[in-house]
Amino acid sequence: MSSASVGKPRAATRADRCVPAMTSSNLSEIKFLTVAEVAAVMRVSRMTVYRLVHAGELASVRVGRSFRVPENAVHDYLRRAFTEAG
Repeated sequence: MSSASVGKPRAATRADRCVPAMTSSNLSEIKFLTVAEVAAVMRVSRMTVYRLVHAGELASVRVGRSFRVPENAVHDYLRRAFTEAG
């Protein structure tokens, strides 16, 4: 580690904003969905899901070159986005 980085806080990354802190006890209870599965649940295109993930509106975990979205994050997003008609 260089002396220039000692004591300086690191910049927040997209991952810091997207994924809530998880413990090993609750990780086993989480069901992760692929982008295609999220798109099917939300009845939108995969590109729409990617836009939501990259914008930080939908929590996700990056695994290699792909993303996995916690199932509860999809339900939370839909609850927040829901508006009553009429």
